[in-house]
Amino acid sequence: MLAYPTGMFLTGTLLNMVTVLVGASIGLLLGARMSGRMQVSLTTGLAFFTLAIATSMAISIFTDPAAQPGDDLAILGALLLGVVIGEFLRLHDGLEWLGNWFQRRLSRGERPSRIAEGFVTASIVFCVGPLTILGSVANGLTGDVQLLAIKSLLDGVASIAFAAALGAGVYLSVLTILIVQGGIAAGASLFQGAMDQVTILAITAAGGLILMGVALRLLDLKPVRVASFLPAIVLAPILVRVAELVRTALA
Repeated sequence: MLAYPTGMFLTGTLLNMVTVLVGASIGLLLGARMSGRMQVSLTTGLAFFTLAIATSMAISIFTDPAAQPGDDLAILGALLLGVVIGEFLRLHDGLEWLGNWFQRRLSRGERPSRIAEGFVTASIVFCVGPLTILGSVANGLTGDVQLLAIKSLLDGVASIAFAAALGAGVYLSVLTILIVQGGIAAGASLFQGAMDQVTILAITAAGGLILMGVALRLLDLKPVRVASFLPAIVLAPILVRVAELVRTALA
C-alpha cells in the first residue's frame, strides 16, 4: 500500500509544468522586446549549453566507473535500432504534426510563427535526461519531489530563454511533460528495483546523444529528426544487459 495520498505521484510533474509556464511567460515578455539578431544569438547560446550538457551525458558511457567493455557498442546499437523503430512509427512526424496543428490554430496575422519548433525543441529538452526518469520514479514510488523540484527550477530558467528565442510553442511542452513524467510516475511501481546504476548510465548516455541532435537543430546545422531516436532510451538498458550476459558467457 502507498504511504502517501494517491494523487501525490503527480506533485512533481505539476510543479514542473507550473515553472515552465511561468518561465515561458517571462520569456515571451522579454522576447517581445528583443531584436531578431538578439533572438538568434540567444538561440545559439541555448544550443551551446544544450551541446555541453549532451556531451557530458553521452561520454558517461566511457567515463563512469559502472561502464563495462561493450557497453558503448550496446548504446550504439540502441541508437541505431531505436531510430529504425522511431522512423517506422513516424514519431518525429507525429510530434511535428502536433506542433503544426497547434501552430495553425494559434498563429495570428502574417507574422511568421515558430510554435511547432518551440514545442518540439522544448519537449525534447525537458523530457530527455536522468532527472526526468529518476525524479518521476522517486515521485511515483514514495511521493518524494526533491529531484523533480530541482528539475523544475532548471526547466523554469531554461523556458525563459527558449520562449524568448522560439516563442509561445514552449507553453505546449507542458503537455509532453504531463504525458512523459506523469506516465512514468503513475507506472513507477513497474520500475521498482530496476533503476540501478547500470540502467541509469544507459539511459543517460542514450539521452545525451539524442540531445546532441537538439543542439544541431538549434544551430541550424542539420534538421535532425530527434523524436525518431527516442526509442533508444528504452532500448539502451536492455542492450546493455544483453552485453553483460555476453560478457558473462564468454568469461
